[in-house]
Amino acid sequence: MFQELRPAVVLLALFTLITGVVYPLTVTGIAQVVFPHQANGSLIYEGDKLVGSELIGQSFEAPDLFWSRPSAAGYNGGASSGSNLGPTNPALLDNVKARIAALGTPAEGPPKLPVDLATASASGLDPHISPAAAEWQIPRVAKARGVSEGTLRDLVTQHIEPRTLGVWGEPRVNVLRLNRALRGMK
Repeated sequence: MFQELRPAVVLLALFTLITGVVYPLTVTGIAQVVFPHQANGSLIYEGDKLVGSELIGQSFEAPDLFWSRPSAAGYNGGASSGSNLGPTNPALLDNVKARIAALGTPAEGPPKLPVDLATASASGLDPHISPAAAEWQIPRVAKARGVSEGTLRDLVTQHIEPRTLGVWGEPRVNVLRLNRALRGMK
């Protein structure tokens, strides 16, 4: 019996070593060489201070900043998940109605609220909003900052990221990057 068990134990140990140690170390090493910024979390620093990651959404609530998409996870990377509320669940409708009421309607500008400002993403950590969602916020941010809407429109346009490889996803705006540029405006 031990003669039949020995090859199984040897193969288990060998594949555990290959798939549990060699492969992860190889992939990590290649990532550190080829994509070091991404492999280390796409962290953004201002001087020596860590201000966030390009990959994880943050809550921005000040009226002079662009707001992120709502988060069912409370912008907590350790709690990444959606709300798990289905489209027929009344609680989902109540949440969306509350978000719409909190956002209000701008006195001027686009009256139709983009859906991504009223609904959370599947992960609850989406760092992006649609260009339409950024455009919708321009009147509020311009008024709060005392800058022209045209200036902000140009800034938003500069921060629109295209589809990945021109094919996947939709155009999007990284809210952290946009707000950093906004804070850097004179």
